[in-house]
Amino acid sequence: AWHLHACPAIWIASWLRVPTVVNYRGGGLDAFLARQARWVGPTLARATAVVVPSTYLQQVFAKYGIAARIVPNIVDLDQFRPGDDAPGRVHVVVTRNLEPIYDIGTALRAFAHVVARGTDASLSIAGSGPERSALEALARQLGVAERVRFTGRLDNAQLPALYRSASIALNPSLVDNLPVSLLEAMASGVPIVTTDVGGIPHVVEHDVTALLVPPGNPEAMASAMQRLVDAPELASRLRAAGLEAARRYAWPRVRCELFDVYAEALR
Repeated sequence: AWHLHACPAIWIASWLRVPTVVNYRGGGLDAFLARQARWVGPTLARATAVVVPSTYLQQVFAKYGIAARIVPNIVDLDQFRPGDDAPGRVHVVVTRNLEPIYDIGTALRAFAHVVARGTDASLSIAGSGPERSALEALARQLGVAERVRFTGRLDNAQLPALYRSASIALNPSLVDNLPVSLLEAMASGVPIVTTDVGGIPHVVEHDVTALLVPPGNPEAMASAMQRLVDAPELASRLRAAGLEAARRYAWPRVRCELFDVYAEALR
């Protein structure tokens, strides 16, 4: 994506003397620059500004001598808001694409552990991708297929209702930056269990706005989920802190920072 799309646009803009703002969002930046820094550096030097959504990516760029400015991701607080009623049956949601880097298999295994402990729960997986057939087979193998619903990809008009029906939001990703799905869950008042990879610890704090677990560890993820099931006061505390944290990512706050970047680029 960088070499085929971003790179030519930056060079053409530079030749035409058009200011360029690069908004870089990929959670795999460190590994990418480790391989490609000598090719990426000269291109970024022609950009007027480099913008990233998190401290994590800013630090990765700094390691390679590239200055970047933070403009956070945005969540629509009018759309994503808490539901009026608390969910009855425990309803776990995953809103990531069905791709290897998001490790949905670990979420399924963690869910199976929770069910095996006697918790009456269901799981909705909202996303599309090449791993769907394999994940459906895994759900059958784990004996939880009747409790798991693969919704396919949901758009922004459908996602808020899913979050409002949720008891827990799971994020099992192996590589990540500042997932919008975590912002949506916080804004919807859903307690979060997430891996602690990449920029995630810069977005949520363990035992304050989410429960963080190591990647690829279904047992740890299941234990965190069970904590939320067994301790409603913990879930309530995470929910309140998440709602407060989500305000940082509302458009009225972020737009000023974004517009400042454009204004400086034009100057």
